[in-house]
Amino acid sequence: MKIQIKRIDKTLPLPEYKTKGAAAFDLYARETLAIKPQSLGYIPTNLVVKTPPGYVLIMAARSSTPKRGLIIPHGIGIVDADFCGDDDELLCQVYNITKKSVAVTRGERIGQAMFVKFGKVSQWKEQKQMNKKSRGGFGSTGIA
Repeated sequence: MKIQIKRIDKTLPLPEYKTKGAAAFDLYARETLAIKPQSLGYIPTNLVVKTPPGYVLIMAARSSTPKRGLIIPHGIGIVDADFCGDDDELLCQVYNITKKSVAVTRGERIGQAMFVKFGKVSQWKEQKQMNKKSRGGFGSTGIA
């Protein structure tokens, strides 16, 4: 797959897959900044990405990110294909769960992203009932 991107700062690296089996590529912080305690922060990733039709770009935290006290408050970021204007830099939204500022350094890997193919509903077919027994909710198949 060939993807069109724009780097805002060409001294930072292109996105890369760190291992042969990696599904997601790393995102780098374009600026050094501090995320205030128990606050939202927006980390510029240096990239504008043109996602191909029929795909969505999913942004997620790296597994090391929560160890630093940062989480993605909405779990993942969903970037639509039409978010690709010249000023549509991907921002990694984070929440500092600690009581101290968390420093983010320019060039640091702060997230990861992957392209996922998706389908759209062409028509909703509403039913009065689903004719199947409910299987249960959270934890219904057992606890770890």
